[in-house]
Amino acid sequence: MNKREIGRSGVSVAPLALGGNVFGWTADETASFAVLDAFVDEGFDLIDTADCYSYWIPGHKGGESETMIGRWLKKSGKRGKVTLATKVGIEFGGRGGLGREHIVRSVDESLRRLGVDRIDLYQAHRDDPKTPLEETLTAFCELIRAGKVRALGASNYEAPRLAAALAASSALGVPRFDCLQPCYNLCERSGYETALEPLCRREDVGVLPYYGLASGFLTGKYRTPADLAGRARGGHVQKYMNARGFKILAALDEAAAELGAKPASVALAWLIARPGITAPIASATSVAQLADLAAGARLHLPAATIAALDRASA
Repeated sequence: MNKREIGRSGVSVAPLALGGNVFGWTADETASFAVLDAFVDEGFDLIDTADCYSYWIPGHKGGESETMIGRWLKKSGKRGKVTLATKVGIEFGGRGGLGREHIVRSVDESLRRLGVDRIDLYQAHRDDPKTPLEETLTAFCELIRAGKVRALGASNYEAPRLAAALAASSALGVPRFDCLQPCYNLCERSGYETALEPLCRREDVGVLPYYGLASGFLTGKYRTPADLAGRARGGHVQKYMNARGFKILAALDEAAAELGAKPASVALAWLIARPGITAPIASATSVAQLADLAAGARLHLPAATIAALDRASA
């Protein structure tokens, strides 16, 4: 499978990333281990998580996803086959932000939960305007020099702040953010395409879009309010259930029928075909779901199909 570079970092990955937010949340240990094994066996490598997953669940403290992945790594012995990405900065447990003290403490906690001695891609989970960029970037540089982190990324940064961070890295002579995680999918395009996309392409910043399937809406399994009953992400999906959203689903259904594929596979293939995209992030709670994601990474969309999806989601 062809690999794609994460910016200028020298880290190359297959064109699909596995979202780890579900591990220890909607996927128990048995399901999590099965999905992780299948993901690697399919030839993929980038597993993305965060230190805060899944603190929002009653009884959880955060770190559940990293801990689950760490247990799987120990049991499977597959550390050498994966590229590990995690994030820091979301406030939970009374701490957060991108100050030096929190970053330095948090990376050690993540390393311990993951059971590894180095994180391949360490990302600022969201912008922290209260902390000077110079402090954040210098702290990240310390981690790279200490061998605890291989490359850096940012998540949820707006274009002006990402540009400022890149400029600050250059001025300081420290490693830069080599990738960005924006929210980007067929339902949510303008936030990325308007300003972030041209910036990332110009600066050679890799792009790992999250919510690639719009919280599951683009799989086609949510078509009526009744479909949302009892679903963990029902609140996220409801905002897509409008005339535009159903127009996108209709276009996905048509493309899927023509190509003999699933709507989820087509939606991911559309993202992968977009210039500048390194690897979309998608989650799976079962091996069957993962099969649809893997199929999307291998699906070639004809130009006419891409154009039809572009029109439907414009």
